[in-house]
Amino acid sequence: MGMTMTQKILAAHAGLEKVEAGQLIEADLDLVLANDITGPVAIHEVEKLNKKTVFDKDKIALVPDHFTPNKDIKSAEHCKCVREYAYAQGITNYFELGEVGIEHALLPEKGLIVAGETCIGADSHTCTYGALGAFSTGVGSTDMGAGMITGKAWFKVPSAIKFVLTGKPKEWVSGKDVILHIIGMIGVDGALYRSMEFVGDGIKNLSMDDRFTIANMAIEAGAKNGIFPVDELTEEYMKEHSTKSYTKYEADEDAVYDETYTIDLSALEPTVAFPHLPENTKTVAESGDIKIDQVVIGSCTNGRIEDLRIAAKVLEGKHVAKGMRCIVIPATQKIYLQAVDEGLVHTFIHAGAIVSTPTCGPCLGGHMGILASGERAVSTTNRNFVGRMGHIDSEIYLASPAVAAASAITGKLSQPSDLGL
Repeated sequence: MGMTMTQKILAAHAGLEKVEAGQLIEADLDLVLANDITGPVAIHEVEKLNKKTVFDKDKIALVPDHFTPNKDIKSAEHCKCVREYAYAQGITNYFELGEVGIEHALLPEKGLIVAGETCIGADSHTCTYGALGAFSTGVGSTDMGAGMITGKAWFKVPSAIKFVLTGKPKEWVSGKDVILHIIGMIGVDGALYRSMEFVGDGIKNLSMDDRFTIANMAIEAGAKNGIFPVDELTEEYMKEHSTKSYTKYEADEDAVYDETYTIDLSALEPTVAFPHLPENTKTVAESGDIKIDQVVIGSCTNGRIEDLRIAAKVLEGKHVAKGMRCIVIPATQKIYLQAVDEGLVHTFIHAGAIVSTPTCGPCLGGHMGILASGERAVSTTNRNFVGRMGHIDSEIYLASPAVAAASAITGKLSQPSDLGL
């Protein structure tokens, strides 16, 4: 009985020739991550232990991104805690305001994680790095703290679901539509503690930004991780961003999967997750007349340069609806600068949007766009739980940058074809 791609990575890092689903292992870690919310919890727990130093100052990443720039005294104290610990430990990959970005866009951009590696992060969307062919997963702050000083973590080896992607997406259909379609199909617990492994000839028609988006939202189906095979596009990305060596793992032909789904990308339409779960999906065409108060384009899911280009293409020469708040948040400083150089920021501002410095901001109800009672937002973020972006009586509609931008123009849930695009 063969192993899946995820199982091969875990076996290699546990020093074992073979692992099986359900087996408990201790694996070496290549990267350990925390942010300004989860980091202080881990740091305070680690400080109670006898071992006071991190296992490798080059393999820790501390990224204050959720409440930065500091929105209040409490967030300032959290960032201060992370900053002081990073300086005291000599941690190489600490990113202060001005060089920071949303962690799950920043780390691949900085080349800190590559194919075949293992990463745990005290943030559930750490599964993003599966787009590079790495095993990455979110953990609790105490587990992250233990990993930070030992360089190891315990795992139960996950079983897997295979998603065979075929065909080529239509114009205005992106990775966000793909993953929303999948979550709508299997549910928010459809992949509970399992690996979502994406294969098929349709992958060649997905950009790296599409793949990051899909892997990012694997957790919204309950998955332990999401992972893509390493192809030429992945290798080009890693060579551009990293000097680290990488290892390509491929699933065995006789690897065991709990289930297999085949998805024709060419059949997908712009898709939206209605309140209050990511599984509550409909195509925009069947959504009806939904008035919108705010649009957010950004986050670790959809704040990359391709996302901003798509949004700008929809907004070019148009203006957001009267009374509409449209907030654009580039995911990193590099992406922000690229958006400036390409004229995308010019387009956003002329269209009546505002552009923020990189931050998680409104995604988790932090700042930069909190919703009042009864308000509705179309957002390119990853969760639409009750009260996620503000008041418990507000509503969040998860969508792609194309749908978000079109909705900003019309003032209601829309897609680019509604604008004649």
